[in-house]
Amino acid sequence: MSQQHRTLGRTGIQVPALTFGGNVFGWTIDQQTSFSLLDALVDKGLFFIDTADCYSRWAPGNEGGESETIIGNWLKKTGKRNQIVLATKVGMEMGEGKTGLAPAYVRQSVEDSLKRLQTDYIDLYQAHRDDSDTPLQETLATFDALIKEGKVRAIGASNYSAERLAEALKISEEQGLARYETLQPEYNLYDRQDYESGLEQVAQENGLGVINYYSLASGFLSGKYRSKADASKSKRGEGVVEKYLNERGLRILKALDEVAEESNATPTQVALAWQIARPSITAPIVSVTSLAQLDELSKAAALQLSDKAVSKLSEASRY
Repeated sequence: MSQQHRTLGRTGIQVPALTFGGNVFGWTIDQQTSFSLLDALVDKGLFFIDTADCYSRWAPGNEGGESETIIGNWLKKTGKRNQIVLATKVGMEMGEGKTGLAPAYVRQSVEDSLKRLQTDYIDLYQAHRDDSDTPLQETLATFDALIKEGKVRAIGASNYSAERLAEALKISEEQGLARYETLQPEYNLYDRQDYESGLEQVAQENGLGVINYYSLASGFLSGKYRSKADASKSKRGEGVVEKYLNERGLRILKALDEVAEESNATPTQVALAWQIARPSITAPIVSVTSLAQLDELSKAAALQLSDKAVSKLSEASRY
């Protein structure tokens, strides 16, 4: 299936309308399954892969770097480095003293990531979260040097406040440093307010590409959790039910069901298509653990919702 392509902010890098989240590699799926998914992603034109150095450190027995290592092994086996756009991140906890965005740590981390990924460049290198202990200028100067050295093509920010993101962009402009070209915020039909009340304006005014995470609200927007009893459907079910199963959540599910029926689609596809239709969003991040799930998700990128359907969803999810 050919996918429509979008430009990632002002980078000139072309990406599909969905980003694949590599947090599942080495966590909920093993290397063999990961390889088959990566093969299928490229075949379906979903060649934008987002991971992080810390994935999946939280899983028992893991220490971080598992996702990057699996992607690197796949790249070595298939030789498909030039067929994918590869994004990773730095800054989250990676062990004693290994955290943040201090220049020396960023330099060490990028070398570690390149080694695990078995490549000599990263297309999009992102600050995984803001580091208030390190001056923005120091971090940006380090990123700028990595771009000049050819180790990184573009840089992005994740989990920044609108104020800090605007400040970082201003510093880059004033000092002639590489700037954050992308933003990775939490955003979906339920979790709209944080992004829409500040970050979105900064992103649009500065022409940033936006690749949002939790695009399906931890699975809630798939319609899988409709009663308290559904909490048992997954490890994260209890948290999902607690956070989203309320009057507003049910109103959103009802609208998703109605639009899905009208569009001959699934609630999952509709929830993603609503985000893709938003002018400030470039490519929502999605993860799957099976080829069947991937098949369903890949169709979301081609789903064109009517203005009426978009309005219905926006109205049902108003905050």
